[in-house]
Amino acid sequence: MISLTVNGKTYKADVPADASLLWVLRDHLKLTGTKYSCGNGECGACTVHVNGKAERSCTVTVGEVKGKKITTIEGLPDNHPVKRAWIKEQVVQCGYCQPGVMMQVASLLSEKPTPSADQIISKMDDVICRCGTYLRIKKGIQAAVEMSGKEGKKV
Repeated sequence: MISLTVNGKTYKADVPADASLLWVLRDHLKLTGTKYSCGNGECGACTVHVNGKAERSCTVTVGEVKGKKITTIEGLPDNHPVKRAWIKEQVVQCGYCQPGVMMQVASLLSEKPTPSADQIISKMDDVICRCGTYLRIKKGIQAAVEMSGKEGKKV
């Protein structure tokens, strides 16, 4: 039995310690906002926060995150600047990858509230959007910076 703290709540799951965090979130905890795509950490669709840092949940085991604070897209508050910006800028096309993209952006903005274009590219370079909404994602990031009340440089 593994105990996990996800989105501020404690859950228990009868899974082995080497079980993928992604599948425990989706299949056992029924938190299906985190998506499966590539299965090897390359695309970012499964991104969650572990102790505030973006992590690919498909490559992390529940044993590795035991005792750590996990946040999924469901745990990102509705008034979070990233969620508000995504709606304002209509970033989503098909939407499949967007929970992971949004979690990656939220992590970036918590580390760098006013990121430069190079910092955005560096952090977002390994996130794959199947629909190619990269220009909308860029606009969404800028809107999130502005909504955060920071004076970000246009990216």
